[in-house]
Amino acid sequence: MAITIGILAYQGGISEHEYLVKKACSELGIECRTRWVTKKEHLEGIDAIILPGGESTTIAKLASRFGVLEELRDRIAKGLPAFGTCAGAILMAKEVVDRKTKKVLENPLGVMDISIVRNYYGRQRQSFEIHLEIPAIGPKPFRAIFIRAPAITRVGEGVETLARLDGVVVVARQGRMLATTFHPELTEDTRIHRFFIERVAKLV
Repeated sequence: MAITIGILAYQGGISEHEYLVKKACSELGIECRTRWVTKKEHLEGIDAIILPGGESTTIAKLASRFGVLEELRDRIAKGLPAFGTCAGAILMAKEVVDRKTKKVLENPLGVMDISIVRNYYGRQRQSFEIHLEIPAIGPKPFRAIFIRAPAITRVGEGVETLARLDGVVVVARQGRMLATTFHPELTEDTRIHRFFIERVAKLV
């Protein structure tokens, strides 16, 4: 029986995530469908959700307007596997910190016990690539693409740090939730998507 993976589809690399999900499922030998989620009813029957990058405030406003945000929060709290990349990771964080003022901002989704700083690297390093070691996905470094990236500056109890860069967390897992502060969907490497489907969401 095919699994269905939803992709929150207001902004960001939606089609890129869709491509890697299908490629990852093929490599895992499982049948899967993807569904672009823009309305509350699109959440019915999905087995996992991906929250892509973009602008986290805009995504949250649109998701709230269409009734998706509250429903998504409830479903994730009840065990729906979720994978957030960049702005998606910001949406998932319980605490979002403003880089300049250090104020904790209101975060309407806030399902993962992490604190995250938006645009952590500032103008000096708005966009960069690095070969990142993520032991959980294998020995070969992952080509991580950071674009106006946040950073995870606190992890709560029960949150596993999977990778660090310059002393801050860039990949974290809590139960059936996974967050990366970079954009794995902008590569051809399926290992993080496979890790989410197989070991975080446990859909294989």
